[in-house]
Amino acid sequence: MIDSLKETHPKLFEIDQQLHRLVRKIELLNYVNPINIEDQKRQFFAHRFSTEPNFRYRKIDFDPHLLQRELYSLKIDEIEDEASYGFYKEVIDEYAALIKCIETIGQGKKFYYNSLRSFGTPTQRDVENARFILHFEDEPYNNEMFPVYGVEEAEAYFKEFTKRYDFKFKIKLSTKLSAAAMVLNNTQTLVLKKNHRFSANQLKVLANHEIGVHMVTTFNGMRQPVQLFFNGFPNNVETQEGLAVMSEYMSDCLTLYRLKELAYRVLAVDSLLKGYDFCDTFDMLHAQYKLNKDEAFSIALRVHRGGGYTKDYLYLTGLKKVYDFYHRGEDMNTLLTGKVTLEHKPLIDLWLKEGIALAPKYENHAFEKNDNTNTKIDFILQNLK
Repeated sequence: MIDSLKETHPKLFEIDQQLHRLVRKIELLNYVNPINIEDQKRQFFAHRFSTEPNFRYRKIDFDPHLLQRELYSLKIDEIEDEASYGFYKEVIDEYAALIKCIETIGQGKKFYYNSLRSFGTPTQRDVENARFILHFEDEPYNNEMFPVYGVEEAEAYFKEFTKRYDFKFKIKLSTKLSAAAMVLNNTQTLVLKKNHRFSANQLKVLANHEIGVHMVTTFNGMRQPVQLFFNGFPNNVETQEGLAVMSEYMSDCLTLYRLKELAYRVLAVDSLLKGYDFCDTFDMLHAQYKLNKDEAFSIALRVHRGGGYTKDYLYLTGLKKVYDFYHRGEDMNTLLTGKVTLEHKPLIDLWLKEGIALAPKYENHAFEKNDNTNTKIDFILQNLK
């Protein structure tokens, strides 16, 4: 089948293979997480939140200038159809921007401006949506919210969850994470924070988020004739994170506490635009919004890592877009074909029709039926602007 496709779309597949060879190492999460988080956290708390952390980062293992030059030397103008040509032009610009991000990690404003180019920053409407969520009174804690499980128990939980699929991935423990867990697409690895304590709710959240969406789209992308489904469409973060949080919602583990966490991230990213340093953002979260010091540090770290990483506001904007997409009766499986975007759905549909793309083998079981029972969450999501 692939051979016949290569005969009918020779230049598209040639460019796609060349691009795949070039971009395999462009995984921003591999580089943007500091390697001395725990040490800097201890020092920050010891100095009573008054001294800026001095984060260090992993060295990049490729030549960014050479890689950019090779990207722009690809002869995409030879791609046969106009839609695919325009798409691959956008793809190359996006990957070139990500290379600049990786190249400038730890260089303050240089990284921040490159992050703005790749991910943008919250609009006033996004900030208002975040504040709308924070107006709701906290729900009482129940037993599922208490962090009582260690990382070994978490690992066992995720292995059990994965039995519903026939794909296999690695699980790695690390102290160099700004989140409780993350998926590395290129190596099919689920990385867990080694010293983290997980609640029952968080285990369910992470399983449906990281495995149900991020790992599912990784393995669906690997099966595609076009490698870009695996490497990632331009600006796919918003859709992918929106899908992942939607998976939490439909599996009935999205809480108001979690939704507020996403809202705090929007305000923290917005604080970068206001010129806040790490201490300022931490103080806003800890003193003004009364988050405990560990939560405030974690969110401040997420947005200040690298020099100002703006990605985190996209979880909430992505959730709203995917929520509306689902409630319009659209097919969620189209968005599980790989690391794709809502905006490129017409192209995905075209490629599915022409056989250039394959329907997803792996589905998210949470998307089969909406099991959400939290009417307050529904009210909030319906009323986001």
